[in-house]
Amino acid sequence: MATFEGMKIPPEMKSYIKTTLEPLLEDMVTECLTDQPEDPIGFLLQWLEKQAGAKAKSDADLTAENEKLKQEIETLKGWQKDIGSAIKDEKTGEEEEEEEEDDDMELDEPPAAPARGNRQSVSAEAYGDWNKAKTDFTPPVHPKTDDQKASIMKTISGSFLFAALEDEQRAKVIDAMSEVTLTKGDRVIKQGEDGDFLFVIEKGACDCFKLMPGETEEKLVKTCAPGDVFGELALLYNLPRAASVQATEVTSCWRLDRETFNHIVRTAATEKREKNLEVLKKVPLLSAMEGYELGQIADALYSDSAEAGKNIVTAGEPGDKFYILVSGSAEAKKVISGEEKVVMSYTEGMFFGELALLKNEPRAATVTATSACKLLRLDRGAFRRLLGSVDQLLNVNYA
Repeated sequence: MATFEGMKIPPEMKSYIKTTLEPLLEDMVTECLTDQPEDPIGFLLQWLEKQAGAKAKSDADLTAENEKLKQEIETLKGWQKDIGSAIKDEKTGEEEEEEEEDDDMELDEPPAAPARGNRQSVSAEAYGDWNKAKTDFTPPVHPKTDDQKASIMKTISGSFLFAALEDEQRAKVIDAMSEVTLTKGDRVIKQGEDGDFLFVIEKGACDCFKLMPGETEEKLVKTCAPGDVFGELALLYNLPRAASVQATEVTSCWRLDRETFNHIVRTAATEKREKNLEVLKKVPLLSAMEGYELGQIADALYSDSAEAGKNIVTAGEPGDKFYILVSGSAEAKKVISGEEKVVMSYTEGMFFGELALLKNEPRAATVTATSACKLLRLDRGAFRRLLGSVDQLLNVNYA
């Protein structure tokens, strides 16, 4: 979800964001992540057009229904007055006075539209009581062999969902996972149902099917292979299952429950985001960026480290990573006239590695840690998407 950290927003605007914009953005993200279209902008425009058409039809139907209700209410009021008059003609004294009071009473207003289901929106879960850490929470432990733990570690290592976990947190998540074996044709997830687990495929394969609005046949939207995660959208956004998932062969999965996910994985991601934002705010080049843009970068960063004397990037090698120095020091060296010379020194808050990504060229210099370094790393795809338009990068550094 988008965040607005650093922006001064009036209370009425915050209310509008929470009640009007957030539900729409949640639906857009879910649809886009489920279909994973090559042209997300075109896909979302078509989706918004359909939503606008459906809303217009719904509004028209609601207006007609309201008019019908008004007519029925007026008819009922007329009947009430007629009945009241007839009764008053037959009653006298105190009874007649009571009927006169009854005759003045209005019919009750029609009941309000029913609220949404028991599931709350993601805004409630992410920012309200759902997100308050429970100090007494203890994740479940499902016994595993060392080989199984090593296998799970390898399987989840490439998933962005678990990238923010520290070693201790990762160990707890692995302990909390339970094994699920699917046979060909088994549907482990059904579209529209509530979701309380995510799954990580260790062996085998699954297909994801989605029944589109107005259609009668499901559409294959994705195939999941070993290392892939599915079922996470229901946990991330607290929504019903957006698609169905069916095994195409005998498949071994590891299942993680909602509570463990929220208390460990989500919490770690939130803490990682906050720490990364603090670092990004100290980078002069990024200081003018809005809170939303910084938040996108913070979510895409990975933590890295280097001991003193270790090369972080090496001249001549392909460049596919951009680095921000969190702590420590480093220096860049180039061979000039047959002699290796220091061309740049780096300290906290400085960055390097951008030129190779922007120009799609090999590394122009070797950057070596001169003391123990902690770094944040942005991979090529995320760099070009989030920072590739920053012209100032072209004129700074040598790596």
